[in-house]
Amino acid sequence: MSFWTAVVVLFAIASITWLRSQKYRAIGDRRGPGHSAREEKLEHEVEALRKRISVLERIATDDRRSSDLSREIESLRD
Repeated sequence: MSFWTAVVVLFAIASITWLRSQKYRAIGDRRGPGHSAREEKLEHEVEALRKRISVLERIATDDRRSSDLSREIESLRD
């Protein structure tokens, strides 16, 4: 395979990839091919965990009395 043949093949691959990404962006499908319902469920779970971590970080960094801290922890357990 010559150098220019390799350049043309790489350009074709990049063009096809770009066109597919534009297609999925246009139809509003962020997931793309091969994205299962399980992965979507896991993404929602990760987002919920991120929110909980941010709450815990806020609790840990606030200069509150220990009673306020224990009350917030108890409210998060519910």
